[in-house]
Amino acid sequence: MMDADTASAALGIELAELGAGRAVCRMEVTDRMINGHALCHGGYVFLLADTAFACACNSHGPVTVAAGAEITFVAPARAGDVLVAEAAERTRYGRSGIYDITVKKADGEVVAEFRGRSREMR
Repeated sequence: MMDADTASAALGIELAELGAGRAVCRMEVTDRMINGHALCHGGYVFLLADTAFACACNSHGPVTVAAGAEITFVAPARAGDVLVAEAAERTRYGRSGIYDITVKKADGEVVAEFRGRSREMR
């Protein structure tokens, strides 16, 4: 899946770890990701978390997509920060699942908490 993900590749997102129901992705915040307040635009933080979510929920094999997601922004990120998104499966039931993703800076400070709901395609 990641080999065909040109959106994530264009932003320099790397898949660092992958396991059953879990994934870790990294992204460096570049100057092009900065908003009018000199902070990383929240859309990029969401995209990083969503990529980790996609990797985790597709780790079981069947093609799986997002049914919904929400994010809470906790702290800002700035140009030069390396963000790490850690995705963990909470539960799978039928064709659906729930995943929590924490986005942190390299120093461990939490930037955002993301919850995604997945649905297997058939």
